Amino acid sequence: MIEHAKPGTGSALDHLECVKCQRIHDADKLQNVCPCGAPLVARYRLAQLRDCLPRAALAHRPSNMWRYRELLPVRRTDSIVSMQEGYTPLYDVPRLGAALGLGHLLLKDEGANPGGTFKARGAATGVSRAVELGATKVALGTNGNAGEAWAMYGARAGVETVVSMPVDAQQMTLKICAGCRAEVYLVRGLISDAGDFIRRGTQEHGWFDVSTLKEPYRLEGKKTMAYEIAEQLDWSVPDVIVFPTGGGIAIAAMYKAFCELRELGWISGSFPRLVAVQAEGCAPFAKAFREGRRDSDFCHGASTFANGLRVPKSFGDFMVLDAIYATKGSVVTVSDDEIRAGISQAAELEGVFLCPEAGAVVPGVRKLVDRGIIGSDELVVMMGTGNGLKYPDAVPMPEFPIVGG
Repeated sequence: MIEHAKPGTGSALDHLECVKCQRIHDADKLQNVCPCGAPLVARYRLAQLRDCLPRAALAHRPSNMWRYRELLPVRRTDSIVSMQEGYTPLYDVPRLGAALGLGHLLLKDEGANPGGTFKARGAATGVSRAVELGATKVALGTNGNAGEAWAMYGARAGVETVVSMPVDAQQMTLKICAGCRAEVYLVRGLISDAGDFIRRGTQEHGWFDVSTLKEPYRLEGKKTMAYEIAEQLDWSVPDVIVFPTGGGIAIAAMYKAFCELRELGWISGSFPRLVAVQAEGCAPFAKAFREGRRDSDFCHGASTFANGLRVPKSFGDFMVLDAIYATKGSVVTVSDDEIRAGISQAAELEGVFLCPEAGAVVPGVRKLVDRGIIGSDELVVMMGTGNGLKYPDAVPMPEFPIVGG
């Protein structure tokens, strides 16, 4: 039995490990990155869990991501900051699949999360663990959705949140941040410039930097998408999972999750091939993948209306590329016009209104099938990372007839 201070969650968190130098760090100390500059990731006592936690034990747990509490980093139940995020629907989209040349296409609908985005998962674990370890003011650079999520969960936890994002960030995310009383700063530039502002603020004001991979625990929330997909498929895995990709950390997170599931004995066989879809105007992973490299170049002049895909350089790029290579995945690019058409096609055929980032997956899958990278008979999961209702300008307003007096 795994024991911690009561009331405990039963978390099997053991230590933090640097992904580059493999140095071990104390998991119960508030910290950012390894002294070598690389991200830290959480490691769990999986061998012990394998002996005492059968997957059948999950059957009667609440339908949210905390059903996997032993594999999440929060020690105490009263430290969990939650709005019932996770365990989002996974359902067939057969008409869309047929249009894309697939016999079996599933949508993981992350728009069902609080705030309409998968970013709620990382914010829930990140805020919970930061509060548990004593943080009082967190700060992050973002394109929008992550800032919104951290502002929401920060408000729920009573923790001050500082958010920096580009001046052209989606208006609804700005309104949500403001409504949650976050301290918001707009920068003229990209998410990389927003991150630079946060780094200066942490040095000058003592904020705790929770930007992507600058703390260890956001990754842990995102990995639960993989747990859910496996459980929802009766502990099997699809052939392919296709992600819209800006920073790409969800790919690294899900690969980590599949490794953990295998070590627990909950899944067997090959992992899903993890495939990234990038915007043509900002595709550093696509370039690195073509060149067979493990890291990416900074994408100068990055441009796409799908703001979440506009990440010119990911801090954890090598983790993302490693996951793609390890699973025999791929990277494909799509244009902004193709993204808009993808949003419309998903709505027309399935009644699903995707955010622009998720809309990129639709033409991405079409290209992958056309090029023979995905077979027509394979089981494919497309990640619907957010709800399109926050993006009223993503598709043009049609003209409607006006009737009556």
